[in-house]
Amino acid sequence: MALNLLPDIGPVRVQNLLSRFESAAAVLSASKGDLMLVDKVGVKAADNIVRWRELVDVVAELERIKKFGAHIITSEDDAYPSLLREIYDPPLVLYVRGELKPEDAHAVAMVGTRQSTLYGRQTAERLARQLAASGVTVVSGGARGIDSAAHEGALQSSGRTIAVLGTGLDIVYPAENIKLYQRIAQQGAVITQFPFGRKGDKQSFPIRNRIVAGMTQGTMVVEANRASGALITANFAAEYGRTVYAVPGRIDSPRSAGCHDLIKDGAQLCESAEDVLAEFAHLQAIEPEESELPMPTLSHPEQQIFNVLTLEEMQQDEIIRRSELPAAQVSVALLQLEMKKLIEQHPGRLFTRTR
Repeated sequence: MALNLLPDIGPVRVQNLLSRFESAAAVLSASKGDLMLVDKVGVKAADNIVRWRELVDVVAELERIKKFGAHIITSEDDAYPSLLREIYDPPLVLYVRGELKPEDAHAVAMVGTRQSTLYGRQTAERLARQLAASGVTVVSGGARGIDSAAHEGALQSSGRTIAVLGTGLDIVYPAENIKLYQRIAQQGAVITQFPFGRKGDKQSFPIRNRIVAGMTQGTMVVEANRASGALITANFAAEYGRTVYAVPGRIDSPRSAGCHDLIKDGAQLCESAEDVLAEFAHLQAIEPEESELPMPTLSHPEQQIFNVLTLEEMQQDEIIRRSELPAAQVSVALLQLEMKKLIEQHPGRLFTRTR
């Protein structure tokens, strides 16, 4: 914990230090001269280690962890994700709110843009729901957009999901996700390598992304533009030798351009949960369709309209035109379908299917 709290150290330097001194205690008691003999340890890092008691308060940090209802694990603990140990720079410690379990070794990362479309959010939620119902832990970054939809989908199926933060556990970003984080902690875990009080920045989120990719068997990018941080996660996954999946979208949507680039570069095209479950043959996975609620009985007009609708938003006038039904009958059928939770209405009298 002390090494993790120190500035300008980092997991790679610590691994080099532990290789030389064999224990964290020995590192913290070493002389500045001996520390500087270690690869990548310069004057500044060595000075911080020698002065560690002045720079960090481990006791106070432990008290904060206890009050928050969290705990920490290190790479020496059984609960530490086994796949994460294999990467080049595994985090020294993980702050955990909730619980990491052995079955989380069967995990898939699901990531995407914060500026997501309705199609992207619905797709992420559906795929996550199916994967989690099949025994796969869904890992994401707890961010707005695709990340939140992925966590929600897993929670809906009573499956496991893990949020990896780019901040300390005590900082909720975005703020509206506070209740989501609480639900994730009850049904999985919220984890981070950062100490309490650490705010997110341009460095912390890419650092977070390597954990998302490192602790999972594959990374699925649901929706991402060419500048999305989700592509950083995909690059980490490829670097670690893990499978990269990409969900296609509209060819004219900038939000899907990053996914299409991934597919061109060799990522596995993902159209359904089966594309992922096929690589989890060791799991006794249920068919994703079985995780859906039973289809309610529909009247003839309701069935016609349901068949016309897709996951893309459609105006009511277009529904009337395609269904060839009277406007009054369409209005009644839309209301009935919405009550049966088969469709959703959006601002501007736009409608989409929910399944």
